[in-house]
Amino acid sequence: MRDAYHEELDSIGEGLVEMARLVGSAIGRATTAILDGDLKLAESVIAADQKVDDLQHELEARAIALLARQQPVATDLRIVVTSLRMSADLERSGDLAQHVAKLARLRFPERAVPHDLHATILEMGQLAQRLMAKAAEVVITKDVDLALQLEQDDDEMDLLHRTLFQHLLDDRWKHGIETAVDVTLLGRYYERFADHAVAVAKRVVFLVTGEHADELQADIQPVTGVEGA
Repeated sequence: MRDAYHEELDSIGEGLVEMARLVGSAIGRATTAILDGDLKLAESVIAADQKVDDLQHELEARAIALLARQQPVATDLRIVVTSLRMSADLERSGDLAQHVAKLARLRFPERAVPHDLHATILEMGQLAQRLMAKAAEVVITKDVDLALQLEQDDDEMDLLHRTLFQHLLDDRWKHGIETAVDVTLLGRYYERFADHAVAVAKRVVFLVTGEHADELQADIQPVTGVEGA
């Protein structure tokens, strides 16, 4: 009976990893669709989000069934509750990738991103995909140090987001209001996607340690200064 219980817990973890991989792939493909004006690819990203939603519903059903049947306590309870929260983060990440693809579809046959911003959007898309891949690795390995690194990695996304706004506020902006709105939305989608990847990693920290990531990071802040100064 306990073996079946722990197998079910393991299967929930495997489902989370699959969700992370699906949404990571989705943001990469959505980025290609928005930059290339690829309608077929955009449509495939939009349609594929249903699988992410279905996985979340399946994970929720399993978790609720475990809570009802087994009434887990301590670490096991933390695993179930944290897994529910992670699945919500991952489902929202899938929605954000879908938003990028929908914008590509909306502007087809035109392209939403002006040529001079292609490199920035491409970098944001690639970074979002890397962050989610790292979040999936954290779910698999339960590596607290790797999880804590994600927040530092996210600083790069914040910097890219600010770069977009610098372009939008530049007096030399010549692409009009509609494109400015599109670029503003895209920047927000990528920033929020990265935030959800970080949130997944932080939840793993709580799952493993019982402490919130922010509290743990505060406890291990390096001491500055020269010894004996």
